[in-house]
Amino acid sequence: MSDKKFIIKIDGQAVEANAGENLLAVALRHGFEVPHLCDHPDAAVRANCRMCLVKIKGVAAPQTACSTEAAEGMEIQTDAPELRRARKFNLEMIFGEHVEDCDDCVLRGRCALLDYRKKYNSKMLRFPDRKVNRPIYDFGPIIFDQTKCIDCRLCVEVCPTKYLEVHGRGSDLGIRPTADKKRDCIYCGQCVVHCPVGAIKSAGEFDEDEAKLAAVLKNKNLTVVVQFAPAVRSSIGEELGLPHGAVLTGQMAAGLRRLGFRHVFDTAVGADFTTNEEAGEAVERVREGKGLPIFTSCCPAWTRFLEYHHPEFIKNITSVRSPQLCLGGIIKGYWAQKNKIDPKKIFSVSVMPCAAKKYEIIRKECEFRGMKPVDLVLTTRQLARLFINNKIDLAKLKPEPADDPFGQPSGAGVIYGASGGVMESALRTAYFRVTGRNLKNLEFKQVRGQQGIKRAAIKLDGRATIKAAVVNGIKNAEIILKELKKNPRAYDFVEVMACPGGCVGGGGQPIPTLPFNRAKRAESLYQIDAGKKIRLAHENPFVKKAYAEFFTNEKVRRETFHTSFSPKPRNKVSTRHRAVK
Repeated sequence: MSDKKFIIKIDGQAVEANAGENLLAVALRHGFEVPHLCDHPDAAVRANCRMCLVKIKGVAAPQTACSTEAAEGMEIQTDAPELRRARKFNLEMIFGEHVEDCDDCVLRGRCALLDYRKKYNSKMLRFPDRKVNRPIYDFGPIIFDQTKCIDCRLCVEVCPTKYLEVHGRGSDLGIRPTADKKRDCIYCGQCVVHCPVGAIKSAGEFDEDEAKLAAVLKNKNLTVVVQFAPAVRSSIGEELGLPHGAVLTGQMAAGLRRLGFRHVFDTAVGADFTTNEEAGEAVERVREGKGLPIFTSCCPAWTRFLEYHHPEFIKNITSVRSPQLCLGGIIKGYWAQKNKIDPKKIFSVSVMPCAAKKYEIIRKECEFRGMKPVDLVLTTRQLARLFINNKIDLAKLKPEPADDPFGQPSGAGVIYGASGGVMESALRTAYFRVTGRNLKNLEFKQVRGQQGIKRAAIKLDGRATIKAAVVNGIKNAEIILKELKKNPRAYDFVEVMACPGGCVGGGGQPIPTLPFNRAKRAESLYQIDAGKKIRLAHENPFVKKAYAEFFTNEKVRRETFHTSFSPKPRNKVSTRHRAVK
């Protein structure tokens, strides 16, 4: 898109457009309501739903605004009788390929289809459900219900491994997992958060996990604990009608106690331990010049991508566990011992912005002393649903702190939720490991932001320079891997998050996920960091105490904080069919 700007008219109002911009983007940017389902800024234009029809002066037939480029002097109408008739008919056709099962939908009533139905007085059942006999695909923690799919193809567009593909033609057209054994699902969940009609969800999204949680909360023989990830605090408000980026750390802790959790912990404290271990490993590898570049391991979708698609790079993954696993192990080890609790009677729950975290906790390599460090993962959406179902209004709750000793993270632990946060946290502590002193300026702004790839050469002690790359999105990671195949020493340290923007754009987050709300979520995390008294992971008082009291030898540290990775087989796909009501 060039810098050229010009004027067009929308519904008689003169507005500014940019060269290369489509009419839908111009209209939405200036506040005009134009219905649309298949358009998304993360994907190429498809013009499949045909809901964004507009009239263009001098053009006989209505045109799809998403696929029509704005031109200087253009005059368009967004509302007219013929447009309303066409949209109504198109919407009724869409309902004919979407089984309405609103009680079992990740959109939780905030559905464009239902909004448009009311606006255009469309008949939901004008055409019979032609997909009612289509299969429901289960692969890993992802469930794809073909009976709800409207073939917009957004999931195909955003799938980073091209695991989902279009098959068939005409009325037989559909989307399914590929048969190509060279491609596999990595469970990032981007298909979930980009689907406009709730046809895809994560496993246990509704009754299954809620029933399991209700049972354990009633079990007096269990100590039930919960931890919540950094990115959840700045995103859950969107599910509850609050502004984008609203920080609800204290309200969420209060709400979790009202749900019945006895102990509420902050996963960002686990991130402080991850940082300490990862910084130490990074410094050691750089000094020895071995095992470089070092890849971060916090994102299970990213590590699964390497295990299946690029096993030649497994050796580069840091062995450090993700924050949820580190804290899970600490809870069932150090904390259980301190409080004289049988770790086998601890039921550990985590609230994550990620669908792949549901997969991470069942990995055999991630067990801690024969136990799962975390027993149940809830997504941000699932926790919001629990609050709503239990009539807990976070906005009206008085903030409460998370419980000690896992209630006070450093600022470095909180920024793990944003792309670049893991790298920045590690660099802050790595500098201390190298020099014996703390940085004066703690902010590595060159690794911040929503860009898909950020490259930086960072001096740690005036002599050693770390060649770093920070990546969000697997397609961007592929670019870095190609560079490394040509030049293995192109980078020393690489952070990769599978989802756009990092965890703030994760597959378990509120829907929709858009560039502007991902940026708002991340901005809030950096503001929390800036306001923290302690902003360095190695300066967290509890982290210091735990290392001194418990993590005094290599064996204990390895079993609690480290794991391993290996080539993985392709995931199995199971199919089932909707029960006829």
